[in-house]
Amino acid sequence: MVKEKILKKIEEYDRIIIFRHFHPDCDAVGASLGLREILRLSYPEKEVLAINHDFGDETAFLGDEDGDIDGALYSDALGILIDTATLERASNKKFSLCRELIKIDHHINVAPYGDISWVEPNFSSACEMIASFYQDFSDRLKINKAAATYLYCGMVTDSGRFRFNTVSGDTLRLAAMLLDLGVDTDKLFSDLYLTEYSALKFQSYVYKKMKTTESGVLYIYIDRKTQKKFGLSREEAGNAVMYMESVKNCLIWIAFIECDDGKTRARLRSRFVKINKLAEKYSGGGHACASGATVSGKKQAKELVRDADALLKDYKASNEGWQ
Repeated sequence: MVKEKILKKIEEYDRIIIFRHFHPDCDAVGASLGLREILRLSYPEKEVLAINHDFGDETAFLGDEDGDIDGALYSDALGILIDTATLERASNKKFSLCRELIKIDHHINVAPYGDISWVEPNFSSACEMIASFYQDFSDRLKINKAAATYLYCGMVTDSGRFRFNTVSGDTLRLAAMLLDLGVDTDKLFSDLYLTEYSALKFQSYVYKKMKTTESGVLYIYIDRKTQKKFGLSREEAGNAVMYMESVKNCLIWIAFIECDDGKTRARLRSRFVKINKLAEKYSGGGHACASGATVSGKKQAKELVRDADALLKDYKASNEGWQ
């Protein structure tokens, strides 16, 4: 059993370093901090650290990760890389210095890595995986309200508030277990979903400027000038993809966010249609209905939209029951 192997490795090491992907969402941060809290409670004699090299404004309310340590101290550590499909997406590249590496991820396993690999694409989130890990070894591990809050946060966000088709009965049972530990949902949901007035103005802009293809792909391109106009961080600009999710008969929606490095990030979402292969074509990937990609600018963004339109046209011609 892979989870038993992971726990055994954790028990073998005195230093454990937890890593995640760059440009983190609540699932990546929640899983990292949740696992750190569980291991610190369970093994107070061990040094358990979450060390990464970026932190998003949207996840700052969850609290701080740990500062970096001397590179030599990685060499006798166990590394755990969470919610990261490929090694290239790791925030802290020093994971390679660790003596052994464990992969814990719920993305499709397109690039296997790690001395031990626990990959569950049918789980709604990495946080659900960590909650499951705790539950399986609750006679040997400890948890508290803080850890439960980290994990519940990632579960509720990565599952679309428990709406996506990766949500199972086990997902809800694990969420209930976490709620029973005292998660303050009023505070958590205010941190997650209350909106600044300026963000509402931006939301109005998205509805005004978004476009649709003949087959029903919704898309918008948000350049740096627009981001500056509305005072948006890149994460806030990326929220545009959420504003487009409820348009009838538009089964794919894409937000293109121009970045300071000259590249443009694409956030792709869908209902029914699997879009991860499309994202992979454009240096990305992810889940069947929630993926990310990178394009070089508006010209390549148009190519991605054309490909998405062709994908959606084929889907609608071959399937029923969509709307």
